[in-house]
Amino acid sequence: MGLKKIIKKNKAVIKFLVVFFGSYLILALTYQAYLKYFPSDQFYPDYITHQVAQQSYALIDALGYETYIVKHPNNPSMLLAVKDQYVARIIEGCNSISVIILFLAFILAFSKGFKETAVFILIGGLLIYVLNLIRIVLLTLGLYFYPKYGDFMHQVLFPLFIYGVVFLLWLYWVKRYKKKKPA
Repeated sequence: MGLKKIIKKNKAVIKFLVVFFGSYLILALTYQAYLKYFPSDQFYPDYITHQVAQQSYALIDALGYETYIVKHPNNPSMLLAVKDQYVARIIEGCNSISVIILFLAFILAFSKGFKETAVFILIGGLLIYVLNLIRIVLLTLGLYFYPKYGDFMHQVLFPLFIYGVVFLLWLYWVKRYKKKKPA
């Protein structure tokens, strides 16, 4: 079997791989450039992570817990405290942007048309962002009340939660994608 036949036979798979990895690479590099070339003294460590820290603080405060956040003195992160105890450190990796980029690349690879794809990316990205805030709040309170389970919560339970949601969104999208494809 010649290369042309293999490519023709696997055109859909090749298209998926090119769009997925291409869009992931472009988005990840754009995000890294943002982090490198647009530092902000006002928003530490970066604007998005700073906002996630502020919003996490506001949610915990709204739940009635005495809490506060401060800039970490030695590395680009925000320290989140409950009562007088520092419980969590919010770093750039906690802001959900990398997860949203992964989600977005997959959805683009199964694109169904501009409007429907854009709406699903917007809704899915917003859902991931909000669930990530809830994840940080629950993790912070979990670390405060159950510190001995900290590693399990941070390394297993909450990544399983956020990536599980992304996986379910992908399944939903693929199921809808298959229904819309002509026979």
